Amino acid sequence: MRFLFVHGTGVRRERHDRLFALVRERLTARFPDAAVDSCYWGDRFGATLGAGGRSVPGLKPAPDGIEGIDGIDAETAEWALLLADPLCELRVLAEAGWPAGAGGDAADDDPFAMPGVQAAGIRVLAALAALPPAPPHPGDELGSLLHGTGLAADFPAALDAAARSAEAVRAAERATGDPQARELATALARAVAAGALAAAGADADCTGTERDRLVELLTTRLGGDARVPGARAAAFLGRLAQRVTTQPLLNAWRGSLTVGATPALGDILRYQARGHDLREFLHARITAAAGPTVLIGHSLGGIALVDLLALAAARGEAVPGTELLVTVGSQAPFLHELGALTALEPGAKLPYGFPRWLNVYDRQDVLSYLAGPVFPGDPRITDHEIGSRQPFPACHSAYWKQDSLYERIEQAVAEAEIG
Repeated sequence: MRFLFVHGTGVRRERHDRLFALVRERLTARFPDAAVDSCYWGDRFGATLGAGGRSVPGLKPAPDGIEGIDGIDAETAEWALLLADPLCELRVLAEAGWPAGAGGDAADDDPFAMPGVQAAGIRVLAALAALPPAPPHPGDELGSLLHGTGLAADFPAALDAAARSAEAVRAAERATGDPQARELATALARAVAAGALAAAGADADCTGTERDRLVELLTTRLGGDARVPGARAAAFLGRLAQRVTTQPLLNAWRGSLTVGATPALGDILRYQARGHDLREFLHARITAAAGPTVLIGHSLGGIALVDLLALAAARGEAVPGTELLVTVGSQAPFLHELGALTALEPGAKLPYGFPRWLNVYDRQDVLSYLAGPVFPGDPRITDHEIGSRQPFPACHSAYWKQDSLYERIEQAVAEAEIG
């Protein structure tokens, strides 16, 4: 008997060797007389960036002297932060407050604060809470603007979230003077606008000019002046935004989705386009040795094996010697549901001649799927759950250290009566 291990997406030589050493050790311990081989395909059939990543904006210097490709203006950066966290500007004011001598100080720190006198910031917060949740559309610029930008439905919840937030309350308590109150009004208006925009998402139809006008109208109703940016929070937010949303981070995000993900995501895309060569390579490795063979495919390796075995069986040419297929953390069932599995039309059954199939999954592994429900009533398929107690993505590779995996493989080998 022979085991042939087929690794998954993103695996290259060094990682493969470590992983296969573990798999071979565990399998040999349970099947001392079996040969345990590996089918390494990463270097030959895996994805690489043929042009060195020149398609990624900002990753390489732009040709022909194009300038500005790495730039992002401060305003865009600030609103990127606000859309991700509408209360981020209020958090700055709540935690940092205002320095002494800036027109007022925190009430709990100001020795000259008059007992019983309401802080200016509290009045601003009260004005925010008093705003109508749904301004009337006719004749009201704020209402017309909200309806015209698609923000009217999400505006009440954004207004309530900002007014009730602990950050707004704390910032209001610390804003004891008029300059702080005006800055607070601007921050509250921006928080409400950002909250509505974030909630509306793709349903929003709002330009930068309309967004700024919305902030200006809200700020004015709160007693502030949106045309004068708040020195304290705006300066901090601007510096933070430039640090985390300028092109270097955008390049990092692009890198994670392109350059950094090339082995993982790229292998899948390359297989979908040119999987024939990998399947031919696997067929040659499987048939290179005689005797009953157990195929173990991880992730994309499982997809390729399902495709290979199904295509061969459909032609009446079952891959010689294959007695059992074990897929681990595989997306093959999901691809079949999508109609993206090369070997089978959507809804098609596994062909006669396809071997027994043990499909191992982990609920935490978002790249693992159930095979049985996708091929209902097929007695050849068994789904088996393994829990590594690891979050994703660690759980996608954690199968190989689980004794329960090898116990279930041993059981499947016995059930198939593979000698």
